[in-house]
Amino acid sequence: QVQLVESGGGLVQAGGSLRLSCATSGIIFTLNNMAWYRQAPGKQRELVAGITTTGRTNYAESVKGRFTISRDNTKNMAYLQMNSLKPEDTAVYYCYCGVHWGQGTQVSVSS
Repeated sequence: QVQLVESGGGLVQAGGSLRLSCATSGIIFTLNNMAWYRQAPGKQRELVAGITTTGRTNYAESVKGRFTISRDNTKNMAYLQMNSLKPEDTAVYYCYCGVHWGQGTQVSVSS
């Protein structure tokens, strides 16, 4: 049974930082690309960042230079370091792997 469990969300002031974690189980982690998506109220889910099995990364333009995606293949974990947060980053953030989604973690940024 595949499970993706996000953690690390919360409420932070603009300019602050959060680090999201995604714990995976039931998959061969090293064979799968990972990604973080987000969905704000009334908006479609969008790709925030992705990382391949070899560590190649890509980012949405809106987060480039502020967010960093990483993975730890020894722990089957993925991370999203978010710095210089803005109110427009407020959303539910989801971990994605293969065809599987986590349950999401809420990130709220106050101005």
